[in-house]
Amino acid sequence: MAGHGGGNLLAISDLHVGHPANRAVVTGLRPESPDDWLLVAGDVGDTVADIEWALTLLRHRFGTVVWAPGNHELWTPPSDPVRLRGVDRYQHLVELCRRLGVLTPEDPYPVWQGPDGPVRVAPLFLLYDHSWRPEGLDTPEAALAEAYRTGIVCTDEFLLHPDPYPSRSAWCAQRVAETGRRLAEVDDDLPSVLVNHWPLVREPTRILRYPIFAQWCGTEATADWHRRFRATAVVYGHLHIPRTTWHDGVRFEEVSVGYPREWRPRPVPPAWRRILPAG
Repeated sequence: MAGHGGGNLLAISDLHVGHPANRAVVTGLRPESPDDWLLVAGDVGDTVADIEWALTLLRHRFGTVVWAPGNHELWTPPSDPVRLRGVDRYQHLVELCRRLGVLTPEDPYPVWQGPDGPVRVAPLFLLYDHSWRPEGLDTPEAALAEAYRTGIVCTDEFLLHPDPYPSRSAWCAQRVAETGRRLAEVDDDLPSVLVNHWPLVREPTRILRYPIFAQWCGTEATADWHRRFRATAVVYGHLHIPRTTWHDGVRFEEVSVGYPREWRPRPVPPAWRRILPAG
């Protein structure tokens, strides 16, 4: 699938539109050009209705919208009348996106045509497997026990159900295997932009206030994907620490909005980040 030239490749994540202030941020998002693409790296909202509202608005404004799910989209919160869980919930959101004309990790990876040549955009859904553990905690069970002991426990433990898989780690293993196969089968040498809610490498989590939380932030299985799959940039969110870092010469962009209490003190209001053209 090829895109049209002339626009920018923009990215944002962690919109959390259930918060009125964040809903206002999303209402104010506009492209620089009608041909701009917007990469949405997860955590649009907690309920299907909120997700549909935000993606509908963005699809009407941007030339192309590409979505990768975060953990909040996969929650089954008590407030959501849509009671689907796990894979069924994810598939429901994929079908919603397809009705809206929003691209998902289940669709062919599109090609964005930029001034320096084409780039393949790959939205990913990979989850995490508790392999990012603090030193001295040798098993996922030990890391999870320490999290409960200290009270630093991700809400996923209560609301993100892996059905029909026995665990989120098992679901992660399936997603990593299937996605790695699909990326490896792409029969060209185009550079890529990889878009995943969770960071693909562990280094960005080193500055977390609570290091134990890293176990819900990714997997060691993707540590070389930015090299293996010719990434010119990697887009992610989840950490609510927007910044640019470099790993093995590849640019990583954390593009989250975060919660109002997090972004309001910042000098620059939340907005999308330009990924390409760079500079």
